[in-house]
Amino acid sequence: MQLIFSAGSILAIVLWGLLSPTSLSAVFDQALAFITHNFGWLYLWVVLGLVIMAVVLAFSRYGSMKLGAEDDEPEFSVGAWFAMLFAAGMGIGLVFWGVAEPISHYGSAPPGILANSPESANAAMRYSFFHWGLHPWAVYSIVALAIAFFQFRRGGAALISTSIEALPWQLAKRSAIVVNVLAVIATAFGVAASLGIGALQINSGLNALAGLPVSDLSQVGIIVVTTALFITSAVTGVSRGIKWLSTANLILAAALAMAVFILGPTVAIIDTFTNTLGSYLSEFVRMSLRMTPFRENGWVGSWTIFYWAWWVSWSPFVGLFIARVSRGRTIREFIIGTVLAPTLAAFIWFSVFGGTALYLEIWQAVPIAEAVKADASTALFTMFSALPFGMLMSGVATLLVMVFFVTSGDSATLVLGIMSTGGNPNPPNRVKVMWGVLVAGIAISLMLAGGLKAVQTATIVFALPFTLVIVLMALSLWRAIREDWLVEQHQEKLLRRKMRDLAAQSAAPR
Repeated sequence: MQLIFSAGSILAIVLWGLLSPTSLSAVFDQALAFITHNFGWLYLWVVLGLVIMAVVLAFSRYGSMKLGAEDDEPEFSVGAWFAMLFAAGMGIGLVFWGVAEPISHYGSAPPGILANSPESANAAMRYSFFHWGLHPWAVYSIVALAIAFFQFRRGGAALISTSIEALPWQLAKRSAIVVNVLAVIATAFGVAASLGIGALQINSGLNALAGLPVSDLSQVGIIVVTTALFITSAVTGVSRGIKWLSTANLILAAALAMAVFILGPTVAIIDTFTNTLGSYLSEFVRMSLRMTPFRENGWVGSWTIFYWAWWVSWSPFVGLFIARVSRGRTIREFIIGTVLAPTLAAFIWFSVFGGTALYLEIWQAVPIAEAVKADASTALFTMFSALPFGMLMSGVATLLVMVFFVTSGDSATLVLGIMSTGGNPNPPNRVKVMWGVLVAGIAISLMLAGGLKAVQTATIVFALPFTLVIVLMALSLWRAIREDWLVEQHQEKLLRRKMRDLAAQSAAPR
């Protein structure tokens, strides 16, 4: 039932986008204007609440609780685990926006800051840290923790609906089908958004390397080819295709970042990281709750609200995938591994790529800002052209995006298969293939309906209802953790009492 309803709904939207892209774009634009005007505040409050919840759980008395039985051990090493969650969670986006976002903020600054100034350069890096730091990973972490907790500690199915079972409200418990369908639709459109962005980036890379025209036809062809690759990877399973590709991609990304760090303005990169980390921490709360009620400015909606919606729409997919590979870890280890570690990695990435791009733009007049205005997907390659071995790094970056495309796609098909088959951890290959084709269809229809703008619009629209589901998941998780902790404390108290009684009996004179 869930498979038929969710797949049917998505197929209808795909056909709409292919047959009448102008109509689809117009409807999405109207929905976007309504949501950002009326519900932007909801995204800000919910995401900040998830950050606070993650910190409290990690460093509270509940942190020592294990996701599974006491004798369960993690299936994957720390390195392989981190590689898989990082590749699934942000891979394509980091490569696409690592240069484009800081340069965009520099030329079109946040409200109240003069564009193309030292202040806008500092704000550009600060907001890049903000958009890719603790907040998105907290969304992923809490959703993943809820799924893992109910699956591994309480024996529930690998479904979003299982994560709200601890709530006392009958309405929440009876809405399982609706919750799971919302999760599937949010996941499908969130992943399609990322794949669409990846296609743009690959097209620009191949244009720089081999002169492939930047066009809808090229991007559709790229999506078709890479879809065939990630479907092939998906049917090989997590322990082989996904694990190997994720590990290889993390190594490749680290090598590319190290090359830019060494060949680029090394001292400026270190200074950028240091300065931005300080301003990020000092402005954390203000950025987290920033709206612009007294000025006409769409910056917050175009950037922060879009990103929060993007992370929300990705959270069921990334959450289920992270949960799938995280059995046996404690809550504290889980949150540190899924929030603090990837946040630090994202900060380093933006310092290297964003810091280098701003340095070249400001001090060496490299026209990266012009490239961003013309086509954001070309920004990275424009920066590479100003560095030694630029052509080689462009080739590596294009390969990196392609492999991230495959790892995101194969992880998504696995998770969509799990969600649409009642929580089956190993869904049939035919279901994976079906979802791979549907996700590719969404990406193609959105590209034809308006490119990157249509991708962003669809993400925000379909993320709104799932935001409320995440609130329910967080409440249910908190309630369940407290219940299980009290049970554990009671059991430990009984065990200590029993041990004392045995010790007293053995010490008593015979």
